[in-house]
Amino acid sequence: MLEVTPIKAFYDNYLWLFQRAGSHDCVIVDPGDAEPVLQFLSKNSLNLTAIFITHHHADHTGGIEKLLKEYDIPVYGPDSANIPAVSHPVKEGSQIQMFGEIFKVLEIPGHTLDHIAYYTSANKDEESPVLFCGDTLFAGGCGRVFEGTHPMMYKSLQKLAQLPPETRVFCAHEYTMANLAFARAVTPENETLKKRVQRDESKRELDQPTVPSSIKVELATNPFLRCEDPEIIAAAQRHSGHSSDRPDDVFAAIRSWKDSF
Repeated sequence: MLEVTPIKAFYDNYLWLFQRAGSHDCVIVDPGDAEPVLQFLSKNSLNLTAIFITHHHADHTGGIEKLLKEYDIPVYGPDSANIPAVSHPVKEGSQIQMFGEIFKVLEIPGHTLDHIAYYTSANKDEESPVLFCGDTLFAGGCGRVFEGTHPMMYKSLQKLAQLPPETRVFCAHEYTMANLAFARAVTPENETLKKRVQRDESKRELDQPTVPSSIKVELATNPFLRCEDPEIIAAAQRHSGHSSDRPDDVFAAIRSWKDSF
């Protein structure tokens, strides 16, 4: 099986390390800080074989150079002048073979213009698909729109929403409880959301990660993936004062609402 382990960094980042069960070779995703990665590798006698980058923000790239001083390995990432350490630029449709799996690259701009995700269907009976999506789709929410537009970000989220429901969603931050608080403001009657809040609160009380989530859970509880839902449309219209029910307009209204929530 493909084992995925969170390495905590900064205040609320997760640097995802993955490996095949029983193997000492591994890959790190978005190493914003090298030190906790190096400590984890040493403690667990692991050999770093590659780096995956989703976008150029420093909390996702800041540790690359230090890791490359220790390991002569490829760095996969978007073809972006903002990430000069990328040695193997990838784009929509690119495929990376790693540990017997094929990781497909998805372009998902909006948070940044160069943002990509890595997806593997992991089509073995005992495994669920895996998605490393950086700061685009969060558990219960989505990233801020810094460089793109709201329609661009909404389109990117809809691309991820089309993945199989059992896909495990490995986002890069522990923002879940704040995101779910906003989701409850948008859809206060959502019973599935209420149960999710209770479940994730219990995890946080034990200092356990609330991620990975899944596409199925996000489709049921994440308002940013459900902008055609009448309840969310009504909430967006009440808050924004605009009458549009176009999904990208609804998304823009609730994303702007979340920005100041």
